Amino acid sequence: MTLVSTPLRVALFEPRIPPNTGNIARTCAAFGLPLALIEPLGFSIDDRHLRRAGLDYWPHVDLSVHHDFDHFLNCLPTPFRLIGCSRRGGQSLQTTRFLQGDVLLFGREDIGLPDSIRQQCDQILTIPMPCSAADDGQGGVRSLNLSVACAIVSHHAGLQLQLW
Repeated sequence: MTLVSTPLRVALFEPRIPPNTGNIARTCAAFGLPLALIEPLGFSIDDRHLRRAGLDYWPHVDLSVHHDFDHFLNCLPTPFRLIGCSRRGGQSLQTTRFLQGDVLLFGREDIGLPDSIRQQCDQILTIPMPCSAADDGQGGVRSLNLSVACAIVSHHAGLQLQLW
């Protein structure tokens, strides 16, 4: 299966929490962005919490499911850039220049993007959080909710690419 070329797409690497995935699907439906889920998932695609979080928007989501990361990469139309989204070690969202064909890759809720996946990204970006926790996790907010982070990055990228 080769995915159709689009100006921007969202991909979730091994998502674990059905409501997060459902909310991200709703965001993708609202912005007209394809959503790729990379297995293994932490839930069944038929999970009632997943359906409930996405409300009745699932028919409006261009959804693809991939059995592993390599399968996902092999299905992407070229050219593409893989933009890993992480709470640590990335270029600031505000200074990131998006290109047509970019894939916004978000990691698992519990561990984020593993180093082996980060190394395959063309770029890593981070949403600046002025009240973020220190590296030891103390003194502030450790991270944004996955669905919130996805909405922020997707909207910012879409505005920059003049998709809306």
